[in-house]
Amino acid sequence: LNIIINCANIVSKRLYILKTIKLIVDELQSSPTFQDIVEHLKAHYNLKAEIHNHKEMFQNNDKNELFLLYLNDNDIKQFFQNHLNTDINIAIIPNKHCPSSMKNYGISKDIFEAIDDGFNNDLKTKIDLLLCNELIAFNRIVIGDMHGMNRFNLNEKSRFEKFKIFIRNIKNLKFKSYSITTSKEHKIQTAASGITILEHSIVSEKSAISDDFSFHDGKLNAFVLAPTSLISYLWYLISIFFYQKISILTLPKSLGFIKSSKLTIIADKPIDFAIDNSFVSSKEIVVEVLQDCLNIHLGRELLNKVKDENLVIQEKDTIKINTLPKGELNNILIDKKLPLFKKASDDDFKDMFVSLRNSAKFTSVFLTLMILSTLLATTGLFANSAPVIIGAMILAPLMAPIVSLSMGVIRYDKYLLNESIKTLTLGIAMAMLFSAIFTFFIPLHQITPEMQNRLNPNLLDLMVAIFSGIAGAYANSKDEVAKSLAGVAIAVALVPPLSVTGIGIGLWNFEVIYGSFLLFITNLVGITLAASLTFIVLGYSPIKKAKKGLFYTTIMMLFISVPLSLTFLNMIEQNNYLTKLESTKTVHINNTDIKLDILNLNVTNKVINVDLELSSNRSLSFDELKYIKNKLQKDIDKKIILNISSKIKI
Repeated sequence: LNIIINCANIVSKRLYILKTIKLIVDELQSSPTFQDIVEHLKAHYNLKAEIHNHKEMFQNNDKNELFLLYLNDNDIKQFFQNHLNTDINIAIIPNKHCPSSMKNYGISKDIFEAIDDGFNNDLKTKIDLLLCNELIAFNRIVIGDMHGMNRFNLNEKSRFEKFKIFIRNIKNLKFKSYSITTSKEHKIQTAASGITILEHSIVSEKSAISDDFSFHDGKLNAFVLAPTSLISYLWYLISIFFYQKISILTLPKSLGFIKSSKLTIIADKPIDFAIDNSFVSSKEIVVEVLQDCLNIHLGRELLNKVKDENLVIQEKDTIKINTLPKGELNNILIDKKLPLFKKASDDDFKDMFVSLRNSAKFTSVFLTLMILSTLLATTGLFANSAPVIIGAMILAPLMAPIVSLSMGVIRYDKYLLNESIKTLTLGIAMAMLFSAIFTFFIPLHQITPEMQNRLNPNLLDLMVAIFSGIAGAYANSKDEVAKSLAGVAIAVALVPPLSVTGIGIGLWNFEVIYGSFLLFITNLVGITLAASLTFIVLGYSPIKKAKKGLFYTTIMMLFISVPLSLTFLNMIEQNNYLTKLESTKTVHINNTDIKLDILNLNVTNKVINVDLELSSNRSLSFDELKYIKNKLQKDIDKKIILNISSKIKI
């Protein structure tokens, strides 16, 4: 008896003890399937259905009464509209005329499975409804063109068809100006290509959205497509067409996201938009969510979702619009073509220019740091101490006015140009002057390896300057990476070459002056050009405005690239000879193994000078040394001059 009672309790929790079935049907009443539904209810549930049409109004809130809707999508929406905030229990019977309802609530395509789900108490839940200008939207509201995000059949397309749609979207991108107001009166003025609004989502392979939005959190979820550059737009299209999943946590920069209970969207001209698959037009769109306004039985595939929904906590409004266009950029996007690179916002300009104008000024702090870093670098160069030289690099203040100069170049800002050039000129002069004075009084005249390393600049040094310029411009434009500027200063090493130039002046050594100053000019021009291009990419100046400054800077870089290229080619040649010579590790002469170690190699006037160390267990004769020289000359097919030092193992 206890077993029977327990089983009865389990069944009562799962199934309604229904007394009345109200079958809501209109034109589908004449279909053959309708009679099958009636017979199924009688045979399996011993219930006779009452037949009603969708326009009737019902106020009965009897929990033992179920409304089975055998209607098309529009009639289901009207029935819902007529019974908002009532306690009637609703289930939907699938048919080919209600695809939106079936998809939205996970209704089984099998009629009898769907009816059984209507009798399943575990599948009953309160749901929110999304209203757009007082009209119910089941799936989504699409304003404008979301370029792939509102296409659910992309998985069914071939790669070639996807690519054609991809290219078509690039050509057809258009913007409109929208004023968006949330339920908390937060106002957003932006230009956008399209807006998609969902109340909830059912994650599936065909959905572009990987997030699972709730049925009854009282919030709508709006995605705003507003790419600010062609680069960001292409990345968005790749995400949609090929990766085909987006998430709020990793939104492409072209998308903004708003979660709110209500949105009011206004445009200057009437807006064309779609509610599910119905197209309408209006100058003002009011979208709001009616929370927990109906009882409905979802499909069995959503059983876990129903259980999870009971744990939903009321969420706050969410607004992620930092990447959406603002101010002047709105007009650019509406009236002109999408720029290749993003244009910086007014706030970015304001903060950036205040910082760069301060950096361009010649101040006592700049002068003090310049002198101290120069003296520190010069001391480190004479002491042949890399750590001391690195300390001077970090202390040096030259990077800041060079970055300011880069911005002045692309925007043709006379203040930035004049101030930064004046500051750099004085800084360079002070560095060479104090380094020369230091050298004149110090009783050391030898060129150390640290100095020698800065006398033969090549294209690799130019590449270092270019990468450092990119890093410097980026770090200056982003507060969160400004701490990386010390690393940039170490990488580019602006002060040590100037200090070596001052040492060359103090020693009156033209070779030292030429080589080190060429390295400094390489760094200066490389950083300026790279930083200028980086600022253009970050949107701080249109390419058209920057053409003149970029032209002159590029000419200077090409000019200094000539001696750098020659040095680089010589470096490649030396490296090739060194590789060939090092292939011979040991020579066997007169029962003696002689180990060869190349210490240094230098190519001058088509003669190769080689510093060679020989290791053997006895002294070598002149003929044996000559044999080694001839062998090495044969290996590289060039005349060489050997500077030999010997090691004898006893």
